[in-house]
Amino acid sequence: MRIGLLNLEPHYTNIALEKLRKYHLGQGCIVEDCSPIESNGFDIVYCSSIFDFTSKKYITPDFIRGGTGFNLTTTLPQEIDNITLQINRGFTTRGCIRNCKFCVVPQKEGGIRAVGDLLEIWDTKAKEVVLYDNNILAMPEHFAYICSQARENKICIDFNQGLDHRLLTQEVVDILKSISHHEYRFAFDHPSLVKTVDRAIGLLQANGINRCSWYVLVGFDTTLDEDLFRLNYLRDRNQIAFVQRYRKDGVKVDIKKQRQLTALARWANQHHIYRGMTWEQFLKHPENKGYAQLFC
Repeated sequence: MRIGLLNLEPHYTNIALEKLRKYHLGQGCIVEDCSPIESNGFDIVYCSSIFDFTSKKYITPDFIRGGTGFNLTTTLPQEIDNITLQINRGFTTRGCIRNCKFCVVPQKEGGIRAVGDLLEIWDTKAKEVVLYDNNILAMPEHFAYICSQARENKICIDFNQGLDHRLLTQEVVDILKSISHHEYRFAFDHPSLVKTVDRAIGLLQANGINRCSWYVLVGFDTTLDEDLFRLNYLRDRNQIAFVQRYRKDGVKVDIKKQRQLTALARWANQHHIYRGMTWEQFLKHPENKGYAQLFC
């Protein structure tokens, strides 16, 4: 049997498709990546999408479809979902304790629970493992265990989805200091969180973790002034910001507002520009005349 795997966001590793790949290879099938226009030569095509705004233009009912980009209910058969993948990226927990209005994780995955450990993901050779856990700090004992595995095996961890700054304690920071890591990521989703963000940065800097990267959600329920407040606040505290624009299929887009948010991202997401000039200086730069006109 010839199996096709169609990842609609190919720049992301799709864990579900990789489990399907391993399962069908174990069954003696031919398994290949494919595109919509190449699907005719396959007996079965599995199609997965992470984001609902990704185009589904060429996806037909013949495909077996799954992922958040299609719905929140389709799951893999248990025997396939239980497959472990030593591909140096994946989850050790699923679910989250928060109920952020912009996030589907609690609805899709429920409360937080452990689903594995670092050694089930690691191929025993790579120097780095990328974790997609949504809120690993909500399970402090599990977090400590994962980090102990990283220390013992000299693995650099990338907490790709970010860590919950509200759950930082001295004990957690001591662990963060003890492991090889990428620049730690957190989120500053709303200006109402400024006190907890301030506390977190203070705790981190007091322990020698002077600079971290912060996701800044825009285009959801904040104004441009509130977005700029958060970006300037992080810049003043010697942090790195990453503007994360909210997108959802079916939500009407204000073109001018989207262009303004693009300007914010162009300033903040290029770290040398963000650190090198203020927002006002960015708008006054000759190359950014078109952006400046949006804010007159």
